[in-house]
Amino acid sequence: MTKPSQARDMQSHWDSSFLDAGNAAYLEQLFEAYQQDPDQVPEIWRQHFDDITHGGRDDTSVLHSQVREEFRELAEAGPGRGLPMGSLEHERKQVRVLQYINAFRFLGHLQADLDPLGLSEPASLPELTLEHHDLSEQDLGTVFNTGSLVGPDEAQLREITRILKGTYCKTMGAEYMHITDTGEKRWLQQKLESVRGEPHFSDERRRYILDRLTAAEGLERYLHSRYVGQKRFSLEGGESLIPLLDEVIHRAGERGVKETVMGLAHRGRLNVLVNILGKSPAELFQEFEGTGRRHPGTGDVKYHMGFSSNLETPGGPMHLALAFNPSHLEIVGPVVEGSVRARQNRRGDKDGDQVLPLVIHGDAAFAGQGVVMETLNMSQTRGFATKGTLHVVINNQIGFTTSTLRDARSTPYCTDVAKMVNAPILHVNGDDPEMVMFAAQIALDYRMTFKKDVVIDLICYRRQGHNEADEPAVTQPAMYRRIKESPTTRARYAQRLEKAGVIDDDEARSMEASLRTRLDTGEGIMPYVLEGSDQGYDKSAVDWKPFLDQDWRQSAQTRVGLDTLRDLWKRICDIPEGFELHPRVAKLMDDRRKMAAGSLPMDWGFAETSAYAALLADGYPVRLTGQDSGRGTFFHRHAVLFNQKDGDRWIPLRHLSDRQADFLVIDSLLSEEAVLAFEYGYATATPNTLTLWEAQFGDFANGAQVVIDQFISSGEQKWGRLCGLVMLLPHGYEGQGPEHSSARLERYMQLCAQNNMQVCVPTTPSQIFHLLRRQMVRPYRKPLVVMTPKSLLRHKLAVSSLEDLTEGRFHNVIGEIDDLDPKGVTRVVMCSGKVYYDLLERRRKEEKHNIAVLRIEQLYPFPEEDLSRALEAFPNASEFYWVQEEPLNQGAWYSSQHHMRTLLGPDRYLQHVTRPASAAPAVGHLDVHVKQQEALIERALRQS
Repeated sequence: MTKPSQARDMQSHWDSSFLDAGNAAYLEQLFEAYQQDPDQVPEIWRQHFDDITHGGRDDTSVLHSQVREEFRELAEAGPGRGLPMGSLEHERKQVRVLQYINAFRFLGHLQADLDPLGLSEPASLPELTLEHHDLSEQDLGTVFNTGSLVGPDEAQLREITRILKGTYCKTMGAEYMHITDTGEKRWLQQKLESVRGEPHFSDERRRYILDRLTAAEGLERYLHSRYVGQKRFSLEGGESLIPLLDEVIHRAGERGVKETVMGLAHRGRLNVLVNILGKSPAELFQEFEGTGRRHPGTGDVKYHMGFSSNLETPGGPMHLALAFNPSHLEIVGPVVEGSVRARQNRRGDKDGDQVLPLVIHGDAAFAGQGVVMETLNMSQTRGFATKGTLHVVINNQIGFTTSTLRDARSTPYCTDVAKMVNAPILHVNGDDPEMVMFAAQIALDYRMTFKKDVVIDLICYRRQGHNEADEPAVTQPAMYRRIKESPTTRARYAQRLEKAGVIDDDEARSMEASLRTRLDTGEGIMPYVLEGSDQGYDKSAVDWKPFLDQDWRQSAQTRVGLDTLRDLWKRICDIPEGFELHPRVAKLMDDRRKMAAGSLPMDWGFAETSAYAALLADGYPVRLTGQDSGRGTFFHRHAVLFNQKDGDRWIPLRHLSDRQADFLVIDSLLSEEAVLAFEYGYATATPNTLTLWEAQFGDFANGAQVVIDQFISSGEQKWGRLCGLVMLLPHGYEGQGPEHSSARLERYMQLCAQNNMQVCVPTTPSQIFHLLRRQMVRPYRKPLVVMTPKSLLRHKLAVSSLEDLTEGRFHNVIGEIDDLDPKGVTRVVMCSGKVYYDLLERRRKEEKHNIAVLRIEQLYPFPEEDLSRALEAFPNASEFYWVQEEPLNQGAWYSSQHHMRTLLGPDRYLQHVTRPASAAPAVGHLDVHVKQQEALIERALRQS
């Protein structure tokens, strides 16, 4: 029998047996698993590790594997960096020191002095204290190895602390430890920790910074006194934006950037126009006074207008463009990205070294607008990447009247969404212009090095209200009391330079007086603007002059020779040897060979592909994007073929000839708003590229309605911006329910005016062929909205012949196709789209030879002359109907009836046949749909 004392000894031995040296590797693996996720280890071990770590795991702690890696790097570096020999206690504290360093890299930004108003105190974090890491003030004089900390290989803990607090807790807080790439983190650590929060600029450079702040503040004060109460969305409180942008642009020029495209909403826009792009103050004053008019359109307010100029930089001239921007804030971001991608393609700039996207945001909008996330999500994708965007957030710490601390977001920072793409984020106090400049340098260099997005969070304030007529103290009394008490950024910096002996008080006042004189005379303020828009250096610039003031009625030679067409299809059907197609695709390709030979009528997919091929052969690039654009949502396109053996892709339209233009078809991310905005931006920068966006279903385009309303339909009238973007919107009532039937034709028709865009509903393969080619061949660049078919893609009657392509053209109106006696026709039915074939088949079946059916293929601009000629063919007709599948309150009826009634005159009445008015686009039950469709056709053809 075991004695109690023996039992205690055995229990003690059992309790400590796991400490045997032979178990060290096993214990280390267990502890690492516990640090990563406590639930990975058995409960008894979890309790033990909780005890020895004083309450659980620490997100800032260093894993043993990280410690080993640090020591391995030290060993490889040679004996000069070896850890000094010491006690076991010293070695234990060495590990804690590495954890301490890591904690500042992760969390130091939370204790940085970022708020110029001092309204929010830096967080008090135990993880950034010595005690949290089992260190104390007694250890400050102890020398430790610094690991990967940039600086001396070994240093006293006191010096290590100074480096860490200087780097991470002064007026810039850097967030980058969420980045997964170690090389990027090491690069950022080198940039940050080598400076230790004390960037050094020459006295000359510091004077220049003050000059830029003087220009920023002076312009706002001048406008405030000269145009009292007028909206200008002042930059006051965020003046450091001007030296920041100045530094980015000139540093980018030094790195070889030839073009920078900027996006910016209202806040500070006028200041940026004058002090960065070099817009003449005199021109700005004219706009304030209502006498400035830049183009013959209806125009827009001055703080929406774009601008472009050429600047001299250390690396040579740079073209700088500020995109036009509506009030919808962040929507300009993807527009800028599209414009940049087009410019990069034009220059052959595959690495993004020559064209830079620079987007400036507001804090509340950056956190609140979903298009920001969509745009970030595009940043590294094949079809939409621009090799990194430099984002600047003008962080006013308020959203109109919404407190950003309580109500504007659910994240610590407004910039947290950018972490989704591993973007480094530099939070910087706007009242420290030199640190702002340092952040600008790091951000630009990071983008140019890693070709990824980077964010500067410029934390400032808004000295005026949301606009100059607003009284912000009504809703934010504490904030605006503090703002009124605070000196301006320029005043603070001038005092700083005076104290440092860089300038004296007279020089500071002289800068203000000189600026005032230049503003009084309307003289330009930006010193680096090159006179004239064309300096002869930019051979990639686009000339839009050939597309100005063109008439939509002009004809276009869109047919293609038969030999050319057959040669193109021979190349399209030339699939690499061993490339195994899916059986259904193989059958489709075989049918297309027959169509090219003329032995099979052509379908929609054949004609559409023929249009792209012919344009490519003529030298017009083609860009087609959408969520299913490669294959086509309805299995009709197959622009991308997939090898069933290994998944390899083959894109026939890229292999037509060595001289063909570029062809890109890409399945986009699941976004409508950002992708359509991107394509709009792309189309505005490249008029000779056929740029197409296809909705998966036409209904889904309403997810991008802001792009359609604010850019596509109105951009020309507001800003004088031409755009040839094509929107392909599948449309047709086949009983698929409310969200898969209507492309909301009525919305586009309501937006039509002043010949702003084209809306077409082609019903035959040859029509889409000629329509797409017409969009490029004639010098007319207006957006084209196409209601494309679904069931008609394979309808037995919706076919064309080769001759329709080789000898035809696009018909705005297609007259009666059957051999009716014109004099015997008493009723004329007019329609658009798929319903035509239902009417045609029923009329033929019932042999109603007194009814003619006309198709209006272009609804806007309305082809009155073409329709008039088609109606003249039936002199005895007395009944006239408009028939549409859509409900009465939708479709083309309300927007187009007046055109038809004008042609018919007062003596002939136009009737309509539609579905009943409806809140939803279509019914959700197939049996109801069938009954509605039957009744519709019956009413249209019923004898009166």
